[in-house]
Amino acid sequence: MSRTLLTGGAAAVLIATAATSAGAAGHTPQITAPPDKIVIELATVNGSGCREGTAEVAVAPDNTAFTVTYSEYLAQVGPGAPPTAFRKNCQLNLRVHVPSGFTYAIVQADYRGFAFLQPGAWGQERANYYFQGMPQTTQRTHQFNGPHNDNWQASDKTEYADLVWAPCGEKRNFNINTELRVNAGTSNPQTTSFMAMDSTDASVSTLYHLAWQVCPTPKK
Repeated sequence: MSRTLLTGGAAAVLIATAATSAGAAGHTPQITAPPDKIVIELATVNGSGCREGTAEVAVAPDNTAFTVTYSEYLAQVGPGAPPTAFRKNCQLNLRVHVPSGFTYAIVQADYRGFAFLQPGAWGQERANYYFQGMPQTTQRTHQFNGPHNDNWQASDKTEYADLVWAPCGEKRNFNINTELRVNAGTSNPQTTSFMAMDSTDASVSTLYHLAWQVCPTPKK
């Protein structure tokens, strides 16, 4: 099922601290936002952590954010857990339509959930981002060590010089892959440890930060 997010030009903000480094990075200088609306379609949600019917998408009333909520995105180890339950994954496939002459990159993404980890056990949240037909970016990993019985939160931030920009003049889907992994480590093998993903929040102004720049004018 496809959902659409329309973001007003004024809402798409760039990271202020990155603006001064545009020239040094050799890119066309950043802009505040394209003058027209941006359309983002969540085309598919796939993976062992978000099988059909267990992921819901909600778009903010002001069209500036979307949230993917999971009901079964949980990795666990311990008595009764299937052998494959230690690792779960989910892939979000986005169709992003931007006005002609502009390109974008993801500056930051935030995730959260709950973890119950026995002493000696550990859990990990991993994510990477890439455009269709282009090499995947470096995988970002956040580890949480037991004992842990609380919420967790992880943020992936990218320096301006390392941003991967959408190819100008081409339509390529943007993929966000996430993974949860739990390892019993030195914990008591008769105990259970788990790590769950509650939601993936996205906002062009707060959580999924978009950087924008003008595409170079094609040479005649």
